[in-house]
Amino acid sequence: MNIIVCVKQINDPEAPPGSFSLDNVNNLSSASSPVLSPFDEIAVEAALRIKEQAGARITILSLGVDLRRDIVKKPLSMGADELVLLEDPAFIGGDSWSTAYALALAIKKIGQFDIILCGRQAADWDSGQVGSGIAEILGLPGVTLSRKIEVEGNKARVERVIPDGFELIEVDLPAVITLSNEHAPPRLPNVRGIMMAKRKEPIVWKPGDIGADPAKIGVNGRRSKLIKLFQPVRDTKCEIITADTQEDSAARLAAKLREVKVI
Repeated sequence: MNIIVCVKQINDPEAPPGSFSLDNVNNLSSASSPVLSPFDEIAVEAALRIKEQAGARITILSLGVDLRRDIVKKPLSMGADELVLLEDPAFIGGDSWSTAYALALAIKKIGQFDIILCGRQAADWDSGQVGSGIAEILGLPGVTLSRKIEVEGNKARVERVIPDGFELIEVDLPAVITLSNEHAPPRLPNVRGIMMAKRKEPIVWKPGDIGADPAKIGVNGRRSKLIKLFQPVRDTKCEIITADTQEDSAARLAAKLREVKVI
């Protein structure tokens, strides 16, 4: 069993707004505290559980530029076996389609795979499109929003989350499966795993290594147009309601709330 898990380094969504800087010319954002997308960590956990259940080799695949090794190596410290990075400035500014295209080419180059796992969405743009895009480009069946995966021979039984419960799906392998946050939370790396991850060097591929068309990756390959990236400005005002008695204060407050159509 060979499993490929796609992960993404993102700006920490829990970081304060003041820690973000925006490039308004290229519509890019950056922060001083990158992390692995939490949804992708759940996909790593799902891969590790399959490995424990059926035996598997887990390859982690990530795309970006200036990838922090301590961040992208976290899946190795959790128990994954290999790390492949698509790291080149040519990948900057891509959208869901160009990212899925590059990842699909890398998966073809890796060659051996039974299951491709992704998070339900990246925790920065929240598009939730890359996993399905990989399935489409590779011509594989795709199942989204899985909360549980069981492998039986050349099939996988997947509990897929739907608005009013879940549905049970059986899919032939190889297949692409995205993991929902209803799956079990990711495990914490132990000291032994962290030390082993430090000694492992990632495989780094450039666009030419995967045979990528320069017109289909990064900003050149975008099929969507980002009009504007900005931090919202919130203007707040405070008005103190006063009166001689609590009853009068309450009445004036109620009148004001009706005036601004809150009640």
